[in-house]
Amino acid sequence: MTLFFLFSGALLKAQDKTKVIGNKPRHGSSNSTHAVIKGNQLGIKMKAGNKPVELLKLDFGVENSAAEDLKFKVNVYEFNGILSGENFVKQDITGSIPKGKTRVNVDLEKYHIQVKKDLLVSIEWTETVKDASARFAIGVLNGGSYEFADGKWKKIPLFGLDFNMVVKKLK
Repeated sequence: MTLFFLFSGALLKAQDKTKVIGNKPRHGSSNSTHAVIKGNQLGIKMKAGNKPVELLKLDFGVENSAAEDLKFKVNVYEFNGILSGENFVKQDITGSIPKGKTRVNVDLEKYHIQVKKDLLVSIEWTETVKDASARFAIGVLNGGSYEFADGKWKKIPLFGLDFNMVVKKLK
């Protein structure tokens, strides 16, 4: 009796190894409301690890109470305390938040952003929308959030936005 083993493909490739960094997605009534003012930013600190990773996807829960979409761009800074360092994003990565409650997913894979260590991942409003606010899902005691307004970063303790990111481990 002869046994044959069938392998899928002549070359076996190691599977891409991904992980999620940041805060876990939340669905519920805990949220933090922020005005939509051009240039203001909201974000959280994320630990990418000591080895390089590539950013694949940013995800967060939010509710838009305005009649129009809220436009933003993504920033990923080297984090060195409360101040942000170099912005690893070299070309604008934009998105919008539609009216109502939603989860926003921003595809980062095509930008090939490679990072390591601690990051400050934020969204920056690209337009001011009068009387509009965005209500972000938050968690309690998960590292807090950071807000950039009036030309400086400020830590918002206790309540962390539910921003999270899928990253791919590099060799």
